Amino acid sequence: MAKNLVIVESPAKAKTIEKILGKDFEVISCFGHIRDLEKDDMGIDINNNFKPKYIIPDDKEKVVKDLKKLAKTTDEVWLATDEDREGEAISWHLCEVLGLDPEITKRIVFHEITKPAIEKAVQQPRLLNMNLVNAQQARRILDRIVGFELSPVLWRKMSMRNHLSAGRVQSVAVRLIVEREREINGFTAVSSFKVEAFFIAKDLNGKNITFKAEGPTRFKTAEDAEKFLQQCVGAAYSVKDIQVKPGKKSPAAPFTTSTLQQEASRKLGYSVSKTMLLAQKLYESGKITYMRTDSVNLSDTALADIQKAITTNYGERYHQHRKFKNKNESAQEAHEAIRPTYMENASIDDSDSRKLYELIWKRTIASQMSDAELEKTIAKIDISTNHEELTASGEVLKFDGFLKVYMEGRDDEDVSEDDEQDGSLPPLTLKQVLDLKEMKATERFTRPAPRYTEASLVKKLEELGIGRPSTYAPTITTIQKRNYVEKRDKEGVKRDFRILLLKADKLTKVTESENTGAEKSKLFPTDLGMIVTDFLSQYFGNVMDYGFTAKIEEEFDEVAHGKKIWNKMLNEFYTPFHKDVENTLENAERVKGERQLGTEESTGKPIVARMGRYGPMVQIGKAEDEEKPRFAKLKATQSIETITLEEAMELFKLPRNLGKFEGEDVTVNIGRFGPYAAHDKKFYSLKKEMDPYTVELDEIAPLIVEKRAAKDERTIKVFEKEKIQILKGPYGPYIKQGLRNFKIPKEKIDTAADITVEEAKAIIEDVKANPPKKKAPPRKKKAE
Repeated sequence: MAKNLVIVESPAKAKTIEKILGKDFEVISCFGHIRDLEKDDMGIDINNNFKPKYIIPDDKEKVVKDLKKLAKTTDEVWLATDEDREGEAISWHLCEVLGLDPEITKRIVFHEITKPAIEKAVQQPRLLNMNLVNAQQARRILDRIVGFELSPVLWRKMSMRNHLSAGRVQSVAVRLIVEREREINGFTAVSSFKVEAFFIAKDLNGKNITFKAEGPTRFKTAEDAEKFLQQCVGAAYSVKDIQVKPGKKSPAAPFTTSTLQQEASRKLGYSVSKTMLLAQKLYESGKITYMRTDSVNLSDTALADIQKAITTNYGERYHQHRKFKNKNESAQEAHEAIRPTYMENASIDDSDSRKLYELIWKRTIASQMSDAELEKTIAKIDISTNHEELTASGEVLKFDGFLKVYMEGRDDEDVSEDDEQDGSLPPLTLKQVLDLKEMKATERFTRPAPRYTEASLVKKLEELGIGRPSTYAPTITTIQKRNYVEKRDKEGVKRDFRILLLKADKLTKVTESENTGAEKSKLFPTDLGMIVTDFLSQYFGNVMDYGFTAKIEEEFDEVAHGKKIWNKMLNEFYTPFHKDVENTLENAERVKGERQLGTEESTGKPIVARMGRYGPMVQIGKAEDEEKPRFAKLKATQSIETITLEEAMELFKLPRNLGKFEGEDVTVNIGRFGPYAAHDKKFYSLKKEMDPYTVELDEIAPLIVEKRAAKDERTIKVFEKEKIQILKGPYGPYIKQGLRNFKIPKEKIDTAADITVEEAKAIIEDVKANPPKKKAPPRKKKAE
């Protein structure tokens, strides 16, 4: 038995550290939190200063038992959980459960898993920081209170479903997405005409090249643009002024948690949770520094290593020492930015996390590199007929500097229509006469703010001061799991635009079309998300207020710095919040979540779009009518807020009878599990690309044949009367009755084809009476 027991959160981290510390240390994982709040009665004694009631979950019983045994037989226990509030709380729970005295138990912290960092931590242990523990407890308890008290309000006041839930940060994040959606829905595009002139001039080699100059203004109407072009008929064009201005571009700061999430989304297409999962893997294997941070600092040792890597790979001229300042003055866990632990390693062997590692390496290197040096030329071109000015601009890169390694990406909202990269201009001289190739005025339309991506939502939350590095990924995952938000693509629509073209002094008009409004991997609020947001905003204004939520975050920071008492802070929040809960339960009306669309022409019955048990739908008629109401499910791209009466009536064209196949009718419809075709009393799910409103028989017939053949291939035996099947599965044969599957005992697997109906029934009854024990879900890493 080793003399020293070191406890960390994850097995991967334990393995890496044990290699560094050697034989006198045994490093063991506690697999994250070993205690959590009780589920019953909220797990909080509100009347006793918000005292938490902790329990050891069933799936942690063995872990705790093993840790206790090891702790008793070792000379000294060291707590080496992450250096943040969550890690500090885990260490405190370990003290409580293992009977360790927090006044003397050694707590070691480090920002990177390298030999020097670990050895330094062991030489300089500290004690538990209860301010950090209390800040974590305050967040956990406050969020539990909000969830436990708000969710029953939703159950009582909203008739859609009983598993609705609300959360402090999550509900505010959904509000951002809902407000952006409504802004887009209410947006009206305004057109204007942009003038561009294309000239021909000779380059340094005497070769003719074309360059572009832009008009003096945008014209609001086609008539104004046409008038300008008419004035240019017969005009001569000459260079009136040339300005050459030096410029520079500076690199971005090294990564924090949020900027890493944003850039990995832009450049690699990673979701926020995937980025954090890979970053955690890199940290635990000793490849990068701690991945939950809002600091942009780099240590002196790191700066020296970065300088060496730059001068070795690119030369002395490419190095420029920089100190970046944290935007967030109360930067939590403000130690270092995310960087590679060994700058000499530009890449790693692990294929899963290599792209993310290389992104971090490039960003870190670039942050200490020289500015890129540019030369921008702006030429003013005179029009002889009206003496208006056209402007041509070009940019020449004189020294690439940090651009040799890395250029920061940009989000949709940061890119305007005019944001085109300047090209280079041919050499121009004052009074030089230019040949006009053509001039055109193109109709362009204003655009609404784009929908959020996961990364741009993180950026917005950070700007508002909502959440902290450890909360972004779980917040975004939660709002999607709750079906308040969905991530999907949106197809563009065709739109006509006009072009007025002046060429050889002749003006022509053409109309072209473009695809507009297409979006990829954007966050859309569901109808449920919109309805819940409206309800919470109406009755719980503070909880849904951006400023109030940010203020709560600041108060957590004050607790972490020992400036505020955690349970006093909770009481200040809880007293008015609980009054709002009681008032809402007593006085608020039930939310129907419906919108009147009109009446059915043939019957005069009302038509409403509303939330149903299985999601948004359209209903014709009332429940109290003699004839039952008719229902149709909304398409995935439709919303209660925006669907029109005409679109709603289209939904009632289902079920559609497509005709006969093999002597039986084929119909298509949408059911609880999506679009399907029905044929000969059997049902076949449609392929993703098949639209039930437009699909035809010649597309469905091959699908039926294909799926029937696949099913026949899987079928071992069928007992029609009892609706029992014996089927082949990927892991061997099994029994299916209705929608349930039943495992066949090992001794009967080889003779599954010989199982009788009585034996099948007996197996089913046995499984029902003795259901298999559910495996404990895998431990969630904190990044999720």
